[in-house]
Amino acid sequence: MIIDADRVVRGDGSPVAPARLTVTDGMITDIGPLPSGSDVTVQGIVVPGFVDTHVHAGGGGDFATTDPEMARRALALHRRHGTTSVLASLVTDEIDVLVDQLTMLRGLCRTGEVAGIHLEGPFLSEARCGAHPPALLRAPDPASVERLLVAGGDDLAMITMAPELPGAIEAIRTIVAAGVRVAVGHTAADVSVVRQALDAGATVATHLFNAMNPIHHREPGPVPLLLTDDRVAVELVCDGFHVAPEVLGMAVAAAGADRTILITDAMAAAGMPDGRYPLGTLEAVVVDGQVRLVTEDGTPGSIAGSTLTLDRAVRLVVERLGVDLVDAVTMATATPARVHGLTGVGRLAVGHRADLVVLTDDLAVDAVMRGGEWQPTSERIQP
Repeated sequence: MIIDADRVVRGDGSPVAPARLTVTDGMITDIGPLPSGSDVTVQGIVVPGFVDTHVHAGGGGDFATTDPEMARRALALHRRHGTTSVLASLVTDEIDVLVDQLTMLRGLCRTGEVAGIHLEGPFLSEARCGAHPPALLRAPDPASVERLLVAGGDDLAMITMAPELPGAIEAIRTIVAAGVRVAVGHTAADVSVVRQALDAGATVATHLFNAMNPIHHREPGPVPLLLTDDRVAVELVCDGFHVAPEVLGMAVAAAGADRTILITDAMAAAGMPDGRYPLGTLEAVVVDGQVRLVTEDGTPGSIAGSTLTLDRAVRLVVERLGVDLVDAVTMATATPARVHGLTGVGRLAVGHRADLVVLTDDLAVDAVMRGGEWQPTSERIQP
C-alpha cells in the first residue's frame, strides 16, 4: 500500500512535511519525500496512531471486568478516535478482583489488542482518593504487591502509588526491580517524600495536579518537583475541566513535549450520552460531559475520570494552549510510547507498525489505520 500525503507528522520532532509511506504486511517499510508530481491519495494531516497510557473505559465498555467483550467495547470507542495503542487501567478493588481482571486483560495483551496494564490502586492515599473507594485502599504490603506482580506478569506496565503509605518506598523498589514502572499519584505526600519515591525509581506522575497536594509557595507539595525533575514524565488530562488551560500551559512549558504525556483517564461514559454510569464499585454522574461521583445524598461529588478522547486532547492543546501541532502529537504518541517502552508504535518510521490517523484541518479524526488496516467507522468523528 502506498500512501501519499501532503502533510505528515512523523512523531519524531521533525516538521510537518509531504511524504510517501509504504505499508507492507501491516508495517511501515519505507517513508520518504513525496515524489514530484505525485497525486495526493490521502487528504488531511497524517499523524501516528495515538497512545493512551491511562484509560479505564469508554463507549459503555470497561477494562475493570472479566468479560473481554466489555473491554473490546472500550477499545473500539477509543480506536475510532485515533487511539491505536492502549495501556488498560484498572481502578481500586479487592486484590482477588484485581487478579481476575488482570487475568482477562492479559489475554487481550496476548492477542495484541492491549499494549499493557496499569493498576491505579489499591495503594493510594485515602486523603486524595478521588473516585477510588476509601474502604478498599490499602498500604502496599509485600504479599499484596507480590500477588499483583505475579498476576500481571510481563503485561503489567505501571502501578500508581502514594509514596507516603507505610512500606511504599520499599514497595517502589520491589516493583521497579520487577520491571514495572511506578507512578506517583493519589497522594498527600510532601516534596521530601516524593523525592524519596523518585530516588527509589518512580518515573511517572499520575494525572499531574489532580489528586495531589496543590502548589504552595512555602509548602510546595509534589507538583514542582514532578514538573522539573528530568527523571519524571507527567500525565495531563487536557479536557479543560480537570486542569485550567492556564495551568496546563504552564505544565507543558515546564516539562516540554518529551516529558509530557496526554492521557484521557476516560471512564465508560466516554462517547456516550450524559447520565449515570458505574465506576468500579462506585457510581458516577455525567453532566455536559463532565464526570463526578454520586454522593450519598445524590448530589455530584469529586471528579471521577473523564469522557475525554485523545483526539480532543490534542485539539485542545493546539487550539487553546497554542502548542505547536508537532509537539501536541508527540505528547500523544512518541512520548508515551518511549516512556512505557512500547516498541514499534508512536512514530511513523520504518519498522514500526502501520498505525496512523488522518486528521482534518480542524483536527477531527477522518480515518484510522491500525496494523496496516483501515478501521471501520460509521461516520466521521466530530470535534
